[in-house]
Amino acid sequence: MAMAADDNPTKEFKLDNQDPEKVKARLLTKYPPKVARKRAKQIVINTVDPDGKVPEISSNVRTVPGLMGQRGCCYAGCKGVVLGPTRDIVNITHGPIGCGFYSWLTRRNQTDPDGSADGHNFMPYCFSTDMQDEEIIFGGEKKLKQAIQEAYDNFKPKAIAVFSTCPVGLIGDDVHAVCREMKDKLGINIFGFSCEGYKGVSQSAGHHIANNGIFKHVVGLDNTIKDGKYRINLLGEYNIGGDAFEIERLFERCGVTLVASYSGNSSIEAFANSHTADLNLIMCHRSINYVAEMMQTKFGVPWIKVNFIGAAATAKSLRKIAQYFDEKDLTDKVEAVIAEEMPAVEAACAAVRPHTEGKRAMLFVGGSRAHHYQELFAELGMVTLSAGYEFGHRDDYEGRKVLSDIKVDADSRNIEELQITPDPDRFDPRISDAKKVELEAKGLRFGEYNGMMPEMSEGSLVIDDLSQYETDQLIKIFKPDLFCAKTRNPLEAATQL
Repeated sequence: MAMAADDNPTKEFKLDNQDPEKVKARLLTKYPPKVARKRAKQIVINTVDPDGKVPEISSNVRTVPGLMGQRGCCYAGCKGVVLGPTRDIVNITHGPIGCGFYSWLTRRNQTDPDGSADGHNFMPYCFSTDMQDEEIIFGGEKKLKQAIQEAYDNFKPKAIAVFSTCPVGLIGDDVHAVCREMKDKLGINIFGFSCEGYKGVSQSAGHHIANNGIFKHVVGLDNTIKDGKYRINLLGEYNIGGDAFEIERLFERCGVTLVASYSGNSSIEAFANSHTADLNLIMCHRSINYVAEMMQTKFGVPWIKVNFIGAAATAKSLRKIAQYFDEKDLTDKVEAVIAEEMPAVEAACAAVRPHTEGKRAMLFVGGSRAHHYQELFAELGMVTLSAGYEFGHRDDYEGRKVLSDIKVDADSRNIEELQITPDPDRFDPRISDAKKVELEAKGLRFGEYNGMMPEMSEGSLVIDDLSQYETDQLIKIFKPDLFCAKTRNPLEAATQL
């Protein structure tokens, strides 16, 4: 394809004739010695050896007090990211109304309520127990029961989820006992999350807790096999700005059946049925790999890494799906759809590229997008000078091959690790070992993610948990044309300079 990104984007380049070591030193110069030593491990000059090995980066560690960063809390990751985009679950924040910021979605998630038989869509609403001083002192379980009852009486939802905020953990409210009691009383699925904001070092902890909760309380409740020859789940796509609608359109054109999306444009019935899919596709590795791993262990559903940001990446991902199912009809259909879709994309790219060629970008956002958007920028002739995650772990940077080297620290031990075993009745490996070996010999990789750094250019700066001071310095040094940041960054979202 004419607009395909460079297959080997790791070629060396100079950062505006700036020595990367000097740039790193400048970022660290004003920090106290102890802080500078810690940050030096989180600011890495990228190098990639012939075997794809990259430098080790320190990540998923606590932010230094006093440094203004972009991170969210555990509650934000659980409610705000993973469960928030689900339209037909009433999500109740148990805590003071100040914590309700993430009760009322802030991430531009979109949904199509016509996709549910009853048309339920609770995403525009903000549900909170609005704990006051009295509940902080004497306990808030009574008020939580009242809130669940009111939500049921007013909305008649299929399910209610409860999310604990910091005060709830500190005073000891047992949200799980309340949920069990109200589930028995009301006869609908009601479950809670111990996602107090102080757990973990970032919203990543909340992702993990959300994955655990959905897997325990929802996945596997409906064994109905949907119609469709090629059934897949899309994990880690949150339909921010409507991305999932376009991906779903392409799936439909290719004849691929989307069983469930985690969790953009999603419903609880889809979650309950998702274990019946034949393949899981992971977009945002950090936020959702836990569900993929557990589904593989318990039900035999394999997963592969994909990227639907950018035309070339999307075409590559569609071809991966066809390669997995390995049937000529699907392969031919996928190629036909790509051929039909690409001319319009190429025309748009040709019109835009004169304005983007050679422009320099920096990406400091959440999960996969700091990685995936680099491929899109490359299609437009842009160069990524520096990138990093706000809540990434080492495997998001360096690839899953380093998982065995990552030490479990005290913060990670706060998060329950579910003990998953093959389901005695429903474990069904979707492909044989022989077929898996055959597909891997052709280049398809199962359960593998190479990480962001192997695909970044030599000499580029990789920075974990970027601080406001470092942001200011990078802008002064490089004067990038585009700086992409999270909404918690004082620069706001993607801000053109």
